[in-house]
Amino acid sequence: MTTRQDLISLARLTRDSASLFVKDIGNGLLVVSHNTLALLGLAVVSVLLVFSSQAGLRHKLESSALGWLNARQEARAEAEGNTLLAAAEPDAVARATATDPKELSRQQAAVAHWLARRYSVAPEPISRLVQEAWAVGNRAKVEPTLILAIMAIESRFNPFAQSAVGAQGLMQVMTRVHDDKYEAFGGTLAAFDPVTNLRVGVQVLKECIQRAGSLEEGLRFYVGAANLPEDTGYTARVLAEHDLLKAVTSGRSVSPNATPTLRPPRDAASTPSTAPDAAQIALLR
Repeated sequence: MTTRQDLISLARLTRDSASLFVKDIGNGLLVVSHNTLALLGLAVVSVLLVFSSQAGLRHKLESSALGWLNARQEARAEAEGNTLLAAAEPDAVARATATDPKELSRQQAAVAHWLARRYSVAPEPISRLVQEAWAVGNRAKVEPTLILAIMAIESRFNPFAQSAVGAQGLMQVMTRVHDDKYEAFGGTLAAFDPVTNLRVGVQVLKECIQRAGSLEEGLRFYVGAANLPEDTGYTARVLAEHDLLKAVTSGRSVSPNATPTLRPPRDAASTPSTAPDAAQIALLR
């Protein structure tokens, strides 16, 4: 017959067994949790190591995530009727051909502000062109003010200008003739990039001066009039504008509305008889 004492002992044994079972279960869960966290941490570290060593993969994932976020933002903006935000491009400013005039030297800034007033264009894009004219001119051994004078006479700083014969851009380069010079810039459409057109134009100008043997004859080559009786005053206009710009760089006060003083034209008879045919020279432009 089971006594009261036996029942009490059995109850204690059962309680102890249950307590031990629960404790074992808890310890097991704790160990599993620690192992799981360790595995998760290892996975995170592995992913980070892969991302840090695979720049292309990281950039692709970042671009995808940014594209997804931008698409959601644009969709929300379009739904709200905000078409400007829906078409926003945060990186568009990187495509702008512009420089703060404060970043230029005093001499360059003076030229930029003078040209901006004279040709009614914004000082920031003109500042970028002035900056580039100085950099390219120094490399090519061509006066920066001459480069700017040619742009002023050729296009009045309109980067999309095109002549009746197909000369394009700021310096009115014959793109179809000098397509090889645009290869390094991605193709002939770069003719409408102001900085690229300036660089190619300076190269063409330098070649013309070298072939002609002098600045004035080089300008006649550049405009395609080397073997013609006259160049319709092109050389005189460029040199007169050049004189005004040199006066600005020297610190003189020059009105933006100043009328250039044209130099006397050269005698047509002094043009070398060995000059190439006019149609051939036009291809230099």
